[in-house]
Amino acid sequence: MKKFFLALVLFLCFRLETPAQWEYRFGGYVNEMPALQLLAPRFASLYRMPVNAAMSLSRIRLKPVFYLWEGARINLAAEADLLYYKDLTEFVVLSDEKTNRQIVNLKYKYDNDKNLVALGFIDRFYLKQSFSKVSFVIGRQRISWGTGRIWNPTDLFNPINPTTFYKTEKDGADAISSKISFGNFTDLTLVLNPLRETSNYGFRFRTNFWETDFSVMGGRFDDKDVLGFDFAGNLGDAGIRGEGVYSSNATTKGVFKYILGADYQFSASVYALIEYHFNGEGEKEKRRYNFFKLMRGDILNLARNYLALSSIINATPLLILTFTNINNLDDASGFFGFRANYSLTENSYLNFGLQYFYGEKFTEYWYYPDAMYFLLEYYF
Repeated sequence: MKKFFLALVLFLCFRLETPAQWEYRFGGYVNEMPALQLLAPRFASLYRMPVNAAMSLSRIRLKPVFYLWEGARINLAAEADLLYYKDLTEFVVLSDEKTNRQIVNLKYKYDNDKNLVALGFIDRFYLKQSFSKVSFVIGRQRISWGTGRIWNPTDLFNPINPTTFYKTEKDGADAISSKISFGNFTDLTLVLNPLRETSNYGFRFRTNFWETDFSVMGGRFDDKDVLGFDFAGNLGDAGIRGEGVYSSNATTKGVFKYILGADYQFSASVYALIEYHFNGEGEKEKRRYNFFKLMRGDILNLARNYLALSSIINATPLLILTFTNINNLDDASGFFGFRANYSLTENSYLNFGLQYFYGEKFTEYWYYPDAMYFLLEYYF
């Protein structure tokens, strides 16, 4: 399956009928993020980690697009990260391992063991062919399902932990996907994610009625049968959304996860969001938490019930303030997040962020380090 997948990508990208000269578009961004993390002293002592960890993360991401024949293009996203640290906690990870949705490892890591780590990788590389009613995408691509703003239970292609402040892009998945449009906001997406041992495959059918988007999805992922749904619409002047997924196989107990959320635009400058998440995979008691799976990225949360509150305030035409609070309702731990985004120019921004975690010893968010960071962004 791996050889077939790679051969198909190369054949379609370099077929003989390609024109003598391709048109292209070039873009990307550069980030610089100095940060300071503060661990709980008892946690740092228990795991022999530094209480204070200073770092600076530099990132450049190049995103060229090559236009081939009619309706066809190649998208590429290549990134280089450079991490300098005085003391490094395990909460900032530049991994050189491919994800569980990727066939081949397109990462190269350099670590001189002297406070410097460099990582280069290709995160997107796909061919898209579009016709009037059907499109096909082959290669490493972003597949994002669901309607949740904080959590996405139906997104089975490497979602990001909502507490992560230093990662902005979802990992690409090596897949073959097709989207069939039936008109009237109705379409069907089919996905095959071929892997070495076994393959993941699924569908998502989306339509609209009563001015509300509805979707059903299903398939087989990680040797589990999966069935889910999502919706997004309005209730009066407020937006409402929800999604859920049930997964099971012959050897494990079925698991149900879902979110319910609402948001409201109070004025031109004030927006607010609330979202509840039930995680059927989580534990009811903190002594049963599996932190190793959390650190590996196999799971995003440890407990069962969560509530998120968020607000975005346009303080001035150039300054946007974002406040976020996520609560673990089972063990009463959580975190507060704050971010100020100031527009320096049309394509450059300066951000200042804070993360404060709270909770009793050995609760979920007691383990996370508090963080303070600056982020300078330049887009081109």
